[in-house]
Amino acid sequence: MLGRFQSSHVRIEVPATAEQVRDYLTQPAQLRQWLWPLRLQTTGDRLQVGETFTGEFLGLKLEHRVELLTEGRLVLVLRQAVEGWQEWSWGDGWVQSCIEGVTPLPLELGQTFLLWRLKSALNETVSN
Repeated sequence: MLGRFQSSHVRIEVPATAEQVRDYLTQPAQLRQWLWPLRLQTTGDRLQVGETFTGEFLGLKLEHRVELLTEGRLVLVLRQAVEGWQEWSWGDGWVQSCIEGVTPLPLELGQTFLLWRLKSALNETVSN
């Protein structure tokens, strides 16, 4: 894998319960709403430990394998466009993303953009 090792940790406040955040991080229908422009290819109505799914962005594929899933935590092993892992943690009013990996892509920029998209989607859910 070409690229460099990168690490980014971001925690934000969100106007949502822990259950709402969990749904947006573990239900493919919800993931598709805020992960744009990443095209997600997965089946089922909720992610499961051991499941592998892919996303594509600008012709780059990113494979995710669900390593751990609890009431407040999701750990994904990443392959292809990013070789590494991502951990999501959440609770009432907050969500945190930690990502580490080797990639030519700007991880911190991508992570910040995705957290902004997640917060926007949760804002819309809470306002409706």
